[in-house]
This record gives sequence, C-alpha cells and structure tokens, in this order.
Amino acid sequence: MTTFDPLDMQQYRIERLPHREKPRFEKWLAMSGPFLAIIAFVLFAYIIKLPFLHSLQSTDIVTATAKEAFNKVGMEQFIRNNEYMLAIFLASIILWVTQAIPNYLTSLMLIITLVLTGVLSEKTAYAQLGHPVMWLNIMSFVLASMLVVTGLAKRFALWLILKFGKNASTVFISFIVINMFLSAFVSATTAKAAILLPIFMVIAAIYGAQGGKKRNNFGRSIVLQNLFYINVGAGAFVTGSGANLLGAAIIGGAISGSVFFADWMMAMFPFMLTMMFIGYLVAMKIYFPLAPEERLPQIAGGMDRLREEYQKLGPITTLEKKSSVIFITILGFWATDSLHGISPTAVAFIGAIVAMLPRYGIVQWNEIDVPWHLMLFSAGAYALGAGLDATDLPAISVNAFFNHLGIGTTTPFWVLYLTLTAIMIFSALIFESKTMRAMIFIPIAIGVAKRFGFEIISLALPVAFMIEHVYVLPFNSKPAALLYETDHYSLSDTFKFGITMMVIAWMLSIVAGETWFRYLGITPNGVFGLF
Repeated sequence: MTTFDPLDMQQYRIERLPHREKPRFEKWLAMSGPFLAIIAFVLFAYIIKLPFLHSLQSTDIVTATAKEAFNKVGMEQFIRNNEYMLAIFLASIILWVTQAIPNYLTSLMLIITLVLTGVLSEKTAYAQLGHPVMWLNIMSFVLASMLVVTGLAKRFALWLILKFGKNASTVFISFIVINMFLSAFVSATTAKAAILLPIFMVIAAIYGAQGGKKRNNFGRSIVLQNLFYINVGAGAFVTGSGANLLGAAIIGGAISGSVFFADWMMAMFPFMLTMMFIGYLVAMKIYFPLAPEERLPQIAGGMDRLREEYQKLGPITTLEKKSSVIFITILGFWATDSLHGISPTAVAFIGAIVAMLPRYGIVQWNEIDVPWHLMLFSAGAYALGAGLDATDLPAISVNAFFNHLGIGTTTPFWVLYLTLTAIMIFSALIFESKTMRAMIFIPIAIGVAKRFGFEIISLALPVAFMIEHVYVLPFNSKPAALLYETDHYSLSDTFKFGITMMVIAWMLSIVAGETWFRYLGITPNGVFGLF
C-alpha cells in the first residue's frame, strides 16, 4: 500500500483529485433539475402566451433584425420560434445550474432541440462546433500542453516561487505574477488551473494545509486566491478566454470594426492587476488572516522539495527555448493586431501548427490534452446564442421591458451603465457559462445603447469587461468546480470571499467608467455626474 506524500506533485493531478460528496441541497437540485426543466419548457413553449410576443405587429418593440426574420418565415412562425427559444433557454439554464446531467449532455440536447423546433437550421446549429472561438480554445489547449510537456510552465512557476516566495506573504504575491503571465498566453482558464494546481497544492501542504479535516487559513487562502487570479487575470486580455474573444467579436460586428488586443489590454490590465492586489488584501487581512504558526512551514524541508523539483528539470532545454520563442511571437502578434489585422485565432492556429510540426516541432498529438467535453459544452452555449440572435429575443424583450415601465429615451447614461454592468457581473451567480452570458447580455447592452442614442462601445465594452467574474460559487465556472474538489474550503468560504470581490469589482468598474475609461474614450465625457 503506497503512502500519500503531500509534497509529491503527481498526487495533485486533476484525474487524481477525490470526488467530493455533494451536500444534501446540491443532491436535491440535481434530482429536481430534470423535472423543473421539463415543466419550464412545456409552460413557455405551449401554455404561457407572453403578451409582448403576440402583439409584435402592433408595437414598436420589433427590431430591424426581427423584421428581417419574420419577413422570411412569417409572423406566426416567428412568434413560435421566440416561444420555443425562451423555453429552450430556461430549460437549459435550469439543467446547467442544477447540474442534473453532465453539462456537455445538456448542450447536446439543447442543440438538437433547437433543430427539431425549427429555431435553427441543422447547418447553423451543428456549425457552432466550428466557431472561431472554439478553434481558439482547441489551439490554446495545444499551446498549454506544449507548456506542460516541455516543463516550461512548471519551470517558470517554480523559479518564481523559489526566487521570491521567501515567506507566506510573498508566496501569494508570486502567484499574482504567475497568473498574469499565463493569462497572456493561455486562452483557457481550465488549462491554467490544471497547470498551477499541483504547485499551489504542494505549497499548501508545506504550510500545514492538506484539505478536509486538516484545513487552515493558508490552504483556504492560497486556493481561493488562485481561483480568483485565474479568472480575473483572464479579463486583462481579450485572448484571456474564448468568452472575451466572443464578446469582442459581437461588439466588433455591431460597430463594423474591431476591438483589438491592445485596446482591451490598455483598458483592463490596470483594472485587473488592481483587483488582484485587492483580492490579496481582502483574503489575508479580512477573511483568512494567517495565524503566526500558519506563516511558518509545517513540513521540514518543504521548500527544499520544491527546489529539488526545480533542479530535476535540469538546464533549460532546446524544446523549452522553442516554446518560449513561439509564445513570445504569439504574444507579439496578439499585441499588434491593430497593425496587421490577423485574428487571435489565426495567430494561435499558426503557433499550434508550428508546435506540432514533425521533426521540428515540440509536441505530438497524443501528448495534447484537449477536454472535448468542455468543447461540446461550449458548442451548446454558442448554439443557444445563435438561437437568441436568430429570434432577436433579447432586444425584443429589452424594448418590451422599457415600454412596459414607460421609460423613454432620456434615461441618463450613468443609470444605464450601472444597471447593465451590475446585471452582467451579478448574473455570474446564476449562469455557469461565460460564453452564454456574453451572448445574452452584450447584445442587450448593444440594444440599450442604440435605443438611448449612446455609442455602442460606451455600454457594450464595460459590460464585456465583466465576463470573467466567475469565482463565487462552485458551479460558476470550470476552475471553480475543479478547485472546490480540493476540499480546502467550504461553500461559505468561497461565497463570502467571492461575493465581496464581486461587489468591489462592480464598484471599481464605476470608478473606472468615470476616470480611466473616460480617458481612453470608452465612456463619454460629462455624463456620469458621480464625482
């Protein structure tokens, strides 16, 4: 019988994490999910008739996109499509939130339901698996695998920890730097979590935290801070996640232009770096302050084990040097996309091809870890977005909502800004998919901007900047679900830290809208009146 070695990084590979026993409430949600989903679908598809949909011809809530759609299929079919779309949307949300069935299976059911109800054609629905952002994700996993296979990611992380992690406080600061570095290169937060998990788990063990009954504030803090950094760091770059790229693409289509890598980074890098340091202070000073004994290594020779791991890597290899060149080149092309016009997906595509070249490349296909279940899950989210786009349900609903409240077109900008950014960031408490939130709320922000006569960028881009705040509850994102399995913190731990940071992020976005975003020309001058 082998003895568990808390300092062995191989013990913390994703596939070796223990499966957490679901608490009673989560079990109840999972059991009730299918029934609730079926009820919601039947009610909104066949029984409940929403007045604003059945009076489309006699109201001014119809958008230009909707007019084009019902001119093709007829008003009656267009209304039916909207009813089906709403029913599919609600049923999918219920299944995703309750985790009644695997998320990828929900996505597959969603796709075929969109086809069978006629909301989308087979060609459109199935084509979402070939969405450019899907390809970016696949290529990013190729590049992330290159980092892992060559040992470059591990070398960099260990070097930084050994160089600057002289005590408990500087260990946490080191992970801020590591996450910002990886966020610039890896367009998948799950891949970043997989790279960093073994390292911060070993460090947690060194400081006496091994999860379960051996939890302590060091373990709570290092895992929750890394969860926060992994997600928030992705928000600093348009290539930080597929959802960011999708949001930029939606906005680019609406303005007949592009949201470039440099534009996004200029706006969000200072914002996200500030958020990371605030997160560090909130965790260390308020929620998880370290007792004196937790600031000292509890396992003798712990840091020496990390040093041994680093020394085992030996001198930097030719493959690592090649990996460095590829990544620096990719980052250079991403940062200068406004000059050459090559999309981030195309750049990642070329980088992945070079990495896999026979004889001259770095990795082989069987060494690449692409989580296809996540790809299928994302394809379902894109199909849902395509259905919402085809029916234009978000814009129609927005117009109907404002008309119902009797709100004209004179609402102050700051009211719209605060409302839309709040809806986007706090929707992460309910929605599991960043992609889905981008598809739903960014088009709404575009529709609101058009309705009230403001520049699309002024509302849609700040809303898009809120995509990555998915760290409060375990079902809010894949990294959140993954790190919850480490059993280093409770549901209340992640909620109190996460909701605090979410509120701070929203407040900071308001300050940025009045200052930094105004300076960059994102928000208009003289419309906030807040300061």
